[in-house]
Amino acid sequence: MNRFILATMMVIGIVLGTSTSALAQLGDAAAGSQKIIACNACHGQNGNQMLIPGTAKIGGQHAQYLYKQLQDIKAGTREITLMAGQLANFNDQDLADIAAYYASQPAPIGAAQPDALELGQALYRSGNAELGVAACTACHSPTGAGNAGAAYPALSGQDPAYIETQLRAFREGSRNNDLASVMRANIERLTDAEIQALSSYVSGLRAAE
Repeated sequence: MNRFILATMMVIGIVLGTSTSALAQLGDAAAGSQKIIACNACHGQNGNQMLIPGTAKIGGQHAQYLYKQLQDIKAGTREITLMAGQLANFNDQDLADIAAYYASQPAPIGAAQPDALELGQALYRSGNAELGVAACTACHSPTGAGNAGAAYPALSGQDPAYIETQLRAFREGSRNNDLASVMRANIERLTDAEIQALSSYVSGLRAAE
């Protein structure tokens, strides 16, 4: 993937993310705190308690990204059967409120495995020019803070097992709700070892750095 194509995809992502951002900003965190009873069983009160292994840490995540994912899961665009059933009776305002609540919580803190640092850092910061894999920093920032306006998620502190599962899903095409196919276009070229190293590395990033 050359730089022009990547830049074009990022612009498309920002444009598509505008409507999502506008709707997500209408969310009421206080109202959302009263609508997360079912969410607590897996994500915990603050979104980062990892009550079930491999579950996403969603505390401190961008409201725009969370809102889009909740919409996609409810609509079946992103298949998570358990969550789809729980979200079935929520309207758009409910989803925006839930997203706002979790976004207001503290961000998670993780750690990378020492043996994953070199490869993970190389992929995250530089990509792989020979394979046409762009650097993850282009969308997720050097510190893993993501891009709120474009609804690109923060990755710092995320559970590495969750990240690995999602990267594999993008590579296999079973998850396809990424804006402008950016994730699928990059991850499809990565090996299992590269995905594991990258998943571990981003978990240890600090968005506040």
